Amino acid sequence: MRVCYISTYFPIENGIATYTRYLSDAVRLLEKEVLIISESGARGENVFPVYSPLDNDIAAKLFHMVSKLTPDIIHIEHDYSLFGSENSVQILDFLYRCKMAELPTVTTLHTLFEELDNAQKIILESITSSSSAIIVHEGYQYDTLIRYFPEHKNKYHVVPHGVRRVERISNAKEILGLKGEKVLLLAGYFTPTKGFHRIIKLFPKIAKNVNNAQLLVSGKIMGIEYNDYQRYFFDLINNSPVFDRIEVLRGQFPQHTFDVIISAADLMVLPYEIGAQSGILAQASAFEIPVVLSPLQSFRKWNNTVKGGIVADTDEEYIKAITTLLVDDDYRQQLKQKIKTNLSAMYWDEVAKKHLLIYESVINVPYGRARYFYIP
Repeated sequence: MRVCYISTYFPIENGIATYTRYLSDAVRLLEKEVLIISESGARGENVFPVYSPLDNDIAAKLFHMVSKLTPDIIHIEHDYSLFGSENSVQILDFLYRCKMAELPTVTTLHTLFEELDNAQKIILESITSSSSAIIVHEGYQYDTLIRYFPEHKNKYHVVPHGVRRVERISNAKEILGLKGEKVLLLAGYFTPTKGFHRIIKLFPKIAKNVNNAQLLVSGKIMGIEYNDYQRYFFDLINNSPVFDRIEVLRGQFPQHTFDVIISAADLMVLPYEIGAQSGILAQASAFEIPVVLSPLQSFRKWNNTVKGGIVADTDEEYIKAITTLLVDDDYRQQLKQKIKTNLSAMYWDEVAKKHLLIYESVINVPYGRARYFYIP
């Protein structure tokens, strides 16, 4: 099977690039040919950068490359910011071209909220009708598709966000100069909807409750966006009455560097205000790090399944949950064990197998008994 991913890709900075990297690597390990068509700046084995998000002819460029590469299946990693302006409407043109050429396409919807605005309804109506199969990560997203576009319900599949199989770096605290501390981690892009500023404001009360609590803040601003928020966020940190107990690490961390940072954490907090599935939560899960989560639907679902954290809403609930998990080593260990036990279906190798079943269900080739032969 020859699989072609249409997606942003490394070293371009965003969560979908990371997602595509781990999924495509897992599919390769199942002895499938993998091709990736991406935007300018992407690079790697069988990676073809052919367009800029500012182009007005993205669909034509994508289809021209697909025609040259002749894949058995096309898999689009969709987000509203990846394929041009106006909610990436150009991806519809590409889907229509594939449909006319009878090329099977699978589309993963990485951003799908419970309620759709008018533009999202128009885009998704075309995506669901033109794709051979649709993948979402959450049950509530499946319910959204059924509610808005029930006529295509046989195309919809729920496949969880993948999790790596990793070993914790045992001396991570020593590497970061945090030996002996109880480390609370905030990690990811510094954007308003992540809610990190809320935890900065609450941390003095947490520090009062936990004598050796240390807040580790790691990440960066995405691109050149949110300059005003960046100033506000770092003013909060620099003016905190417990500034000496806040460590800030800034960068676009290579995976090994980020693994050291996560391994140093006793607890992670994700106070997101909006969002669906989270790559950072998947990273925390891989290292069996307990989490305190905002009450987003996807976070509640993760916690109901994995049982690895506490959902908090009010400031008081955040303070209580974080304090409890930093102080109570036994409770934290129990949550770590639950994460380990309940992750089995979420590892990337298992997720890749689920993708292959979906690919096979929509590939229709007139070759009779001929089988695809490939030695990686």
